[in-house]
Amino acid sequence: MGTVTLGVSIAVPEPYGSLLQERRASFGDPAAYGIPTHVTLLPPTEAAAADLPAIEAHLARIATAGRPFPMRLSGTGTFRPLSPVVFVQVVEGASACSWLQKRVRDASGPLVRELQFPYHPHVTVAHDIPEQAMDRAYEELADYEAAWTCGSFALYEQGPDRVWRKINEFPFDGGGGTPAVPAQGGSSVDEPSLRS
Repeated sequence: MGTVTLGVSIAVPEPYGSLLQERRASFGDPAAYGIPTHVTLLPPTEAAAADLPAIEAHLARIATAGRPFPMRLSGTGTFRPLSPVVFVQVVEGASACSWLQKRVRDASGPLVRELQFPYHPHVTVAHDIPEQAMDRAYEELADYEAAWTCGSFALYEQGPDRVWRKINEFPFDGGGGTPAVPAQGGSSVDEPSLRS
């Protein structure tokens, strides 16, 4: 069956997701419409297609242990010069995102992997574009604000056309909240409202 390229993320719901995707495109980022607006829990990862059932079961178990939590985005940040990225900051919900991403990559599960950089939840709005456009993204979204209740995360697969598509969504067992269903994502920085 070969391999697939997978990612796990929290979608930034509407209307925020589409708005940030359009802004990303307006800065000249060619990947904007192929990547739903999101907060990453697992970066692009190669896996055997035959492992998909085990991967989905693993993610379902994680979701069962969690409950909805508040997410808030505010202002911009950048990973430059280390990495050519401008992002919207997650100012509430970051610790819950950290809790989730650790469990997604847990050594006992099928998605074990090391990260290139320490985990820092964020919503990318510009990546690997000219410096002037990166500066514009950083300045123009400096006052950006969005907030919602995160009720789920999702598994995505990157197609041969480089577009990311949702395979499955995993609602938290705690119920309630607004599912982060769109092709979008965001994150935050308080105590996790997730069960250990």
